[in-house]
Amino acid sequence: MATRTQTLKTGQKALQAGDPAGALDCAQGLLDEDEGDGEALYLAAVAARYGGRHAAAADFLARLHRALPEYGRAWQETGHLARAEGKSDEAIAAYGRAVRFNPALDASWRELAQLFAAAGREGEARNAAAQAQRIAALPRELLAVTNHLYEGRLLRAEEICRHYLRTHPRDTEGMRLLAQIGIKLGILDDAEFLLESAATFAPDDIQIRLDYIDALRRRQKFEDARDQAEALHAREPDNPRFQSHLAIESLQTGDYDRAFELFDEILTRLPRDPATLTSRGHALKTTGEQARAIESYRSAVAAKPDHGDAWYALANLKTYSFTDEEMAAMQTQVARGDLAFMDRVHLTFALAKAHEDRKDYEQAFRFYDEGNALKRAQTRYSADAMTAELARQKAACTPELFARHEGDGHPAPDPIFILGLPRAGSTLLEQILASHSQIDGTLELPNILSLAHRLRGRKASQSPYPDILHDLGAEQLGSFGEQYIEDTRVHRQGAPFFIDKMPNNFRHIGLIHLILPNAKIIDARRDPMDCCFSGFKQLFAEGQEFTYGLEEVGRYYADYVDLMEHWDAVLPEGRILRVQHEDVLDDLEGQTRRMLDYIGVPFEEACLEFHKTDRAVRTASSEQVRRPINRSGQGAWKPFEQWLEPLKAALPGSA
Repeated sequence: MATRTQTLKTGQKALQAGDPAGALDCAQGLLDEDEGDGEALYLAAVAARYGGRHAAAADFLARLHRALPEYGRAWQETGHLARAEGKSDEAIAAYGRAVRFNPALDASWRELAQLFAAAGREGEARNAAAQAQRIAALPRELLAVTNHLYEGRLLRAEEICRHYLRTHPRDTEGMRLLAQIGIKLGILDDAEFLLESAATFAPDDIQIRLDYIDALRRRQKFEDARDQAEALHAREPDNPRFQSHLAIESLQTGDYDRAFELFDEILTRLPRDPATLTSRGHALKTTGEQARAIESYRSAVAAKPDHGDAWYALANLKTYSFTDEEMAAMQTQVARGDLAFMDRVHLTFALAKAHEDRKDYEQAFRFYDEGNALKRAQTRYSADAMTAELARQKAACTPELFARHEGDGHPAPDPIFILGLPRAGSTLLEQILASHSQIDGTLELPNILSLAHRLRGRKASQSPYPDILHDLGAEQLGSFGEQYIEDTRVHRQGAPFFIDKMPNNFRHIGLIHLILPNAKIIDARRDPMDCCFSGFKQLFAEGQEFTYGLEEVGRYYADYVDLMEHWDAVLPEGRILRVQHEDVLDDLEGQTRRMLDYIGVPFEEACLEFHKTDRAVRTASSEQVRRPINRSGQGAWKPFEQWLEPLKAALPGSA
């Protein structure tokens, strides 16, 4: 019996041989086994178009877009179908999406050049033709790398790119692409080095400069990123693109006055630019100016009614109530068939929040479910893979490992790790503790996750981490701890202690204990239904892919509880302080004193008045922690209970 791969190859050969019916038969056989098989749907769509069955091709493509909403070749095929039917505007829109999701699709650029020229859009035609020429000039290896990169085959892209760079070590485009692969794999230090080198070799390549700024920001080297943005801005001070980048990097360094000045400069020239209006709104929200943030967001959607980012930003304030007119406007946009993918995602989550505020829970759940389904299709998260990853932590991190390295690592007591699941109350704990004179609040720092990525090595399928922890010596562990302290110093304001609030650090408590044995670790825990449903309702900027499904988030919570029980069992008693969110609501002072005693600092009244602390808060809970303690999130899942059985079944103790 032929394997799936063999059947696909047979179908592709049939297509090449001019037998679209045979190709379609192969595709349909695969779809009978898995109706969401993306490659089979793509083969079926092409075969149906070649066979003149346009309605069938359109149906296959609609299914493919639902399964893989950001698959560039699927949108290219949609463009080909629209062009075959003489629908030029639809073809332009489809090809435009194709190159947004995969800029290496030269056929889409060529078709766009012809369609724009025929429509008299000469400037856009020239740009599309130039892009087609640029792709044609790429070495075939880098063209393959680009396609693999944008179609999610990262390890294959990395393999080809590294092989190419061994014989072309100073090819800056190769270096840039390898850096992009590194960023997607989370190997940020390598990406930074590659882009720094490429910028040295090609100082006038603007894309390399912009990618370098992005890598520095992701590594939270905000001062360096701003310096690079300043250099670009100095080249062309009136360039809105460079002004925007400098404004964003200024925000990251806390220079809000400069950021707002730059936003105003852009808006003087481009008063209705939705991206700038939205970015300014985010900055205003971060600094606590909610009324002005709302004004900026509303200006953005007035300028561009389908600008989903601004609509969701209003919903994400948690305190904003949409008007009837705004609800109708969002519904109109969602009904459009040509709405861009992320605009649809943002608008769907915004509509869910709007209906929930009106206590229309059935419609609210429908939109939450739809938005999560879109993101789940995009991320392709595997709960089984995550369970296996956390099981490896338990297998590798044994009492013997920690006993052997007792006294090793860097002795600094400075870090306070607040970890757990997102939406578990960690931002509240951070705000309470950061109100203390001896504790600095920082950010969700990526340093531990980056170190874990480095220890994983290059082959994700055969990762040496966490087993490699057994091979590390005292000197290496101490060096890793010292590097963490040095790399995070940029985020501190001079207090003896500082907070690292990256939630997913709970996966790496073993690594934290080995390199920083005197660091404090606080597990922020919340009622499972409240925590998980709150995560399901939240559209995260990046990461947290496990939240985009009820079963997935429930399984992740169960795996988290299981792993925390392991850490409690194998680490010294009292090593981890567990703080239950509900206990903080019931007894703020008692739980605050308990945390401060654990850290080893005296009680300060300011911690109880955390909502008065003036600091930038960038998480989804930014508005809640600016209010006194409240119970607004408790039991928020109960009106939705009839639809939450998959979540309940996945949580611990449900069997």
